[in-house]
Amino acid sequence: MSDRTPAPAAASPTASSPESLAGIAAEMREAVLDGTTRSRAWRAEQLEGVARMLLQNVSLWERALADDLGKGDLEAHMTEIGYTVAEARRARRSLRRWMAPTPVPAPLALQPAAARTVPEPLGAALVIAPWNYPLQLSLAPLIGALAAGDAAVLKPSEVAPATSRLLAQLVPAYLDPRAVRVVEGGADVTTALLAERWDLIFYTGNGTVGRIVAAAAAKHLTPTVLELGGKSPVYVHRSADIAAAARRIAWGKWLNAGQTCVAPDHVLVDREVADELVEELRRATAEQLREPRDSPTSAASSRSATPSACRGCSRAAPP
Repeated sequence: MSDRTPAPAAASPTASSPESLAGIAAEMREAVLDGTTRSRAWRAEQLEGVARMLLQNVSLWERALADDLGKGDLEAHMTEIGYTVAEARRARRSLRRWMAPTPVPAPLALQPAAARTVPEPLGAALVIAPWNYPLQLSLAPLIGALAAGDAAVLKPSEVAPATSRLLAQLVPAYLDPRAVRVVEGGADVTTALLAERWDLIFYTGNGTVGRIVAAAAAKHLTPTVLELGGKSPVYVHRSADIAAAARRIAWGKWLNAGQTCVAPDHVLVDREVADELVEELRRATAEQLREPRDSPTSAASSRSATPSACRGCSRAAPP
């Protein structure tokens, strides 16, 4: 993973000012406290709203992802749109099971009482999303929050301005604005959001910013989910089908222009097949990048100069 990230784009015209965000967490928490988000019907409606928002505006999402990342339509569906629709509908189907109380043994001293664990919403969640999967990694954590009956504020990355702007425009039309809000802006906006007391913070990005998020959360003992970058080695044994291994490594590396946390970072290979693997990797890479407009890895051709990054190295939080 490189420490470099693309320079932030100009602020969106719909960006919030840091001053306007004071009290936003408490405001969103009210939707949980007053019972708005607790019913299974409400959660199911919101999850289906996420799916409809994607499916009814496919061309807009395709255009936004092409503008931000140079993604072709096939790759946009495979890595972002289709994945997220499936995630929303899987969560919707699972609601009854996830919300059901679970019987647990009662202590002997309380016999003959019965005991059970009842799932409860945490409250107001903050989702800080990255630039490299700007749609999927914005909405997938939001889907989890909605399924849990939480209210949520979504902060898309300002480095993917077209996707961020479209989220800000469409989310209020498909999801309950009492419990779901999109806040656009740069590092100053994220700093203001982190100053609030949240009940959960979900951040995808690099370790440096992850420490900042964790430190801000610690002031309020807020639980955090941090999906951070790392190294992803590949090992190729001499018994492997070298041509097939090379095709798979090249596909995994060039998917989304290499901007994936599990993209192969380095390859370990038996010496006796090393030269063969290098040659097959050259061939596989040339083949997969030969027709950029039709290839599922088309972003690689238009963004190949972009510094390598994890599946979420983001400039969406304070430096």
